[in-house]
This record gives sequence, C-alpha cells and structure tokens, in this order.
Amino acid sequence: MELLTPLRLAAALSSLGRAVRWAVLVLLLPGPVLAAEGDSLEYAVKATYLYKFAAYVDWPAKAFSAPDSPLALCIAGDDPFGASLDSAVRDQRIAGRPVLVRRLKSVGRDADCQILFAGGADPQRAQFLAAVRGSAVLTVTDRHESGGSAGIIDFVMRDNRVRFDIDEAAATRSGLGISSKLLKLALNLRPLGQP
Repeated sequence: MELLTPLRLAAALSSLGRAVRWAVLVLLLPGPVLAAEGDSLEYAVKATYLYKFAAYVDWPAKAFSAPDSPLALCIAGDDPFGASLDSAVRDQRIAGRPVLVRRLKSVGRDADCQILFAGGADPQRAQFLAAVRGSAVLTVTDRHESGGSAGIIDFVMRDNRVRFDIDEAAATRSGLGISSKLLKLALNLRPLGQP
C-alpha cells in the first residue's frame, strides 16, 4: 500500500465536499497530527499553486538569461514548504523550461528569480519585496494579517480553502502579463488603472 503524502492527499480530497474532506482527515489522522498536517496540507496546496501560476504569466525576454534557462522559483527567508515544493515541481516544465527551486537567505536585484515567494511571518519580507519591485519577478506572499507589503499575488485562506488576490497593476509595473484565465480565479483583483 502506498503512503499518501500531503500533496497526494490534497489531490485525492479536492473533489470531495468540505464536510467529507474533514471527516476523512479526522479518521485518518490522530488528534495532535491533524493540526500539524493542516499546515502541511495548506502549504502543499500553495506549493502546487506557486509553480502553476507560471503557466499564466508572460515574462519579458530579459527575465531569462538564455532562451533555454530554467524558470527559477525562489523562496526568500523562512521556507514553509519543505519537501512539498520540491515534490510539486519535480519533472515539471513551464513553456518548455524546467522549474528550478532556489532557497535564498537574502534577495537583491540580481537574484535571478522569475517567481519569488516571501513568507508572511518573515520579518524581512518587506525588504525582499522591495529588492525586486519593478523588475520582472512575480512576487507571491501569504496575506499578512497586519497588512503591510504585499506581493503581486497574495495567498489568503477563505472558508478553509487556499485562495489568492492579484494586483494586476503591480504586475504591469513589473513588466509581467497575467492571463485573464488566472485573473478570473482571483478572490480580489486590483485591476489596471488603480494605485
């Protein structure tokens, strides 16, 4: 029998109703493990979203050092994903490019990232985002409860589901085009023309 990883469990449960999903989780996982798995499951879902966003974003040619360069998905500071992100991107290609995960302790303008995740709890989050603001980097964050600096895409939890907001104006300022298909899925959208 194959052991279910959080990512496989998330995929298996995604087609079930909310009440059924929770019932299955309660039956499968002992009490103390359930709380830990909730975070793991949340970040397994976010890991999958992170690389899938790339299929709906157009980067300028200058965002890549060569036509066959990998798409670099960077995690700045604290890494809430662990192995789930590596599992999610294993053998994946976006627009013919392999996906490469990089974990960074600091971020500069020359970070060579196409996607940058800056966790909501990291005290340096605002510095990470400021370092790449205006460059062709899709910034993704967890919506921080106290507000503050936000990415182009912000993960939010709504009704125990991972959702996201998109700042289309910030994407345009960074030279990125976001597909209307992804824009339609956003919980909240800051469209072009809004500050």
